Amino acid sequence: MPESQHVIDEITAKDTWRIFRIMSELVEGFDSLQSIGPAVSIFGSKRCLPGDAEYQLAQTIAYKLAECGFAVLTGGGPGIMEAGNRGAKAAGGVSVGLNIKLPQETGGNPHQTLSLDFRYFFIRKLMFVKYAMAFVIMPGGFGTIDELFEALNLMQTDKIKRFPLYLVGSDFWNPLMDWLKDTVIKRGLLYENELDLVTVLDDPDELVRQITWCEKEKCYLSPEGIRALYSGENGPG
Repeated sequence: MPESQHVIDEITAKDTWRIFRIMSELVEGFDSLQSIGPAVSIFGSKRCLPGDAEYQLAQTIAYKLAECGFAVLTGGGPGIMEAGNRGAKAAGGVSVGLNIKLPQETGGNPHQTLSLDFRYFFIRKLMFVKYAMAFVIMPGGFGTIDELFEALNLMQTDKIKRFPLYLVGSDFWNPLMDWLKDTVIKRGLLYENELDLVTVLDDPDELVRQITWCEKEKCYLSPEGIRALYSGENGPG
């Protein structure tokens, strides 16, 4: 057998076994998360430290969400993820860590009541959007921005419902919103009403109040419900 054919056969065999690993992660994720109840995904930088204002704010938001009966989903790592799990666990809530296996990571944070480990980013991201009814985006880098635009694109294309999505940290996120308005929309690459999919909000009490109202009223079942949520017309405001 030619060496090139042997290499092709070996790659094909590895891909076949990879399918079973993918299936295994999907099944474990579905089985573990299907009964956690209404949940909120919190995203943010792993490089945020416990003394930082963003860490404390994420912890407060997660605590208040758990008090209202929401499970909290994070990436299971340090920084904002740790803050989210820490707040939810402290409130006696369901604190889920969707941990990813990376060479530079030393393991999940210790504040998880339910831990899942993933090899594949795309399966982990699926769990974030499949089992959450709202998204809270704290300041972060490439990973956080990737998760933000993944959720926005899925809502924009109607692949998932138009769930509440909040950018927390106006000083951090407003420049991005200004760029989208002043550059992307003006060039015709985005419609102005598509920015209605996201709102910037710093007040943790108002954020939790809006999410709680939305879950009670199932506001994500219609565009009108989301507009009422953000505008305050017939909504929680």
